[in-house]
Amino acid sequence: MTAAGRGTMATPSIKEVAHRAGVSVGTVSNVLNRPWIVAPATRQRVQDSIHALGFVRNEAARHLRAGKSRTVGLVVLDVANPFFTDLAEGAEALAYEHDTVVMLCNSKTDPVREGHHLDQLEQQRVLGILITPFDSNDPRLTALVARGTPVVLVDRAADRGLCSVSVDDQLGGRLAGNHLIESGHRRIAFIGGPFTMQQVSDRMAGITAIAEQKSVDLEYYEVDVMGVVEGRAIGEQIAAMPARSRPTAAFLANDLLALGFLQAMSVAGLRVPRDMAIVGYDDIDFARAAAVPLSSVRQPAELLGRSAMELLQEEVEAADRHRHRQVIFQPDLIVRESSDYTRR
Repeated sequence: MTAAGRGTMATPSIKEVAHRAGVSVGTVSNVLNRPWIVAPATRQRVQDSIHALGFVRNEAARHLRAGKSRTVGLVVLDVANPFFTDLAEGAEALAYEHDTVVMLCNSKTDPVREGHHLDQLEQQRVLGILITPFDSNDPRLTALVARGTPVVLVDRAADRGLCSVSVDDQLGGRLAGNHLIESGHRRIAFIGGPFTMQQVSDRMAGITAIAEQKSVDLEYYEVDVMGVVEGRAIGEQIAAMPARSRPTAAFLANDLLALGFLQAMSVAGLRVPRDMAIVGYDDIDFARAAAVPLSSVRQPAELLGRSAMELLQEEVEAADRHRHRQVIFQPDLIVRESSDYTRR
């Protein structure tokens, strides 16, 4: 079946606009790109032709001819996690101010999928890439920069070879651990994963340091994916343990894990926080809306996204004069009913 048979129409070309307006293709191009150099009457005639024909300029082709795009790639670990939604909102807000579009890619914590997205974004000649990488030391990232595509790590620390925006996750782990220990807990579970992911290992290192300092037992549970289902599964496993050996508190590496874990405690009939105190990480909106409002280590997701976009804009505009910067924010512990006896 032909295009006409399907009821579609071919996109009008710049030549058709020129023919209808009785001007050259060059004049139409000037109206589109440098309208101030075209006589008002001629400019109006061209604009009338554009509207009459329904002509839409091909911005992608124009930018590719110029060797640059107005699109920024944003690669995140899990779009199902509201933390990354908030992060993307911050990045997009600043991109909008700079007449730039954000293309969101989901790696699903898969380095192969992440590599595919990076290849596609480079082929699209994006203006730059913001990424929460599976491995912040992946040589593909510095290779992209060497080939001319600026890269900023988001929610990840970097060395001086890349710009980065991150949160002090070791401090976040210490805040959570110190709160639980000061609340009287001596058997604590840390749940997160994979442990090879930088922010997970940093959060684990933070609570481990506090536990060792205070001579507290800390048990480690690794998951492949940090989601509600995985949190519920670990929760069921821990809830089935004898009370005398079961941890009395849990620090989970993100709020989705913590919410699933909280569900498992409820189903098992364990009281939160009396039988099991729970602290998550990220402080997503669902944390405060849970059946038992969830204590959580808050990191400023929107500010992370916005700051990363600022660093990228600086790198694009400064080019060879750019000096990489690493911006580190401090987390805050938000204490709610899931870990605070006095609130129940």
